[in-house]
Amino acid sequence: MSGPSPARTVALRVLGQIQRGGESLAERMSAPDASRLDTRERAFLHELVLGTLRLRGVLDHALGPLLDRPPDRVDPVSLDILRLGAHQMLHLRVPDRAAVSESVELAKVEAPRAAGFVNAVLRKLARTGPPPLPDPTAAPKAWLTSAGSLPEWLADRWLSRLGAVNAVARARAFLSAGPTTVRLNPRIDDCARRCEEAGVSLRSLSVPGCFVAEGARLTDLATQGVLYVQDQGSQLVARLAATPGLTLDACAAPGGKAMLMADLPKSRVIAAEASRRRLRSMATLCRRWGSTNVAFVRADGTKPPFREGFDAVLLDAPCSGLGTLGRHPDIRWRLRPEDLPRHAARQSSLLEALAPLVRRGGRIVYATCSLEDEETLAVVLEFLDRNGDFHRAGAPGWAEPFQGEDGFVRTQPEREPIDGFFAAVLARA
Repeated sequence: MSGPSPARTVALRVLGQIQRGGESLAERMSAPDASRLDTRERAFLHELVLGTLRLRGVLDHALGPLLDRPPDRVDPVSLDILRLGAHQMLHLRVPDRAAVSESVELAKVEAPRAAGFVNAVLRKLARTGPPPLPDPTAAPKAWLTSAGSLPEWLADRWLSRLGAVNAVARARAFLSAGPTTVRLNPRIDDCARRCEEAGVSLRSLSVPGCFVAEGARLTDLATQGVLYVQDQGSQLVARLAATPGLTLDACAAPGGKAMLMADLPKSRVIAAEASRRRLRSMATLCRRWGSTNVAFVRADGTKPPFREGFDAVLLDAPCSGLGTLGRHPDIRWRLRPEDLPRHAARQSSLLEALAPLVRRGGRIVYATCSLEDEETLAVVLEFLDRNGDFHRAGAPGWAEPFQGEDGFVRTQPEREPIDGFFAAVLARA
């Protein structure tokens, strides 16, 4: 054999860098070594990386009994090679023999002393198969850390806060990315017809203008500016903030929410972002979409260079991302418990800095793609205690299915295929 395949080599590098807390998965998968692979190898790379991250708990459960030491005492590179091999054997259409031999070749290059160890473990897995998974009712924590593929600290957290039934249901929902949801470009009259002609079917959802899309040519239609791929939860948050008049999108990247708000007639949007690179990407995106009423400003949300006068401000705050584990499986292994209070402190700073920009009678929408209390309820309630001129405002009628008794909006991934979002609409008296 001439060595491991390019996709397997890059996949191992990606897993290692994520483990060390480097770039995000999205950034890493667009790096040169990944993007220059041919179409077939790049597709295989995505299957390898996303599947291994999403199902790491299942893979470790399968490998554990076959190891001669606890997994945390196995060399990290060797363990990632074993995970990649096991994923191919258990979940992909790769013959056991090919998965074993490719993994051994990978070990010879990346961890030469472990080649024999990798060979022995994966051959044993091919002979014996994986052990049964724990029962989610009888042993919910064991299920969450194996079949549910959660780190132990997050399994404990969800069991305590959600209860066993809902914790299992949420973890199960995040084992896949869910359906692809899109919205159509209102500047193009025949979007629906063009989708139909391209073989793309559309099914409407609760959020106005949001559709589940199925078909092979979504990328072509997105490139043409006919549709934009955006999760229903993300669209929901932008709809809550959309208003005629002047709107500030305070943490605007990657730009989808700013574009949605700019689609409203008589609206003007300022998209603020601290990163020059992200601003350039948003400008390109908006040009392709036809959004001529979006202005781009490089700005730090904690020190906004604006005065009071916005009809609406959207603060889609940087957060843990724990509501997006299905689409971003790297988060479950990158995040640590101590990250939550750190995010909450920054979120509170952003909300305090941006709220004074709202004109009297206007509103600020605070949102996170997380459902954890520290980043959601605690931030908003503390803000309302300190700012008596703001109060909870009701959500529009279409958003009532997502609204709780406390007046705040929450999506529930365990009940429908949607990212986990929290939103509070706060009106200024």
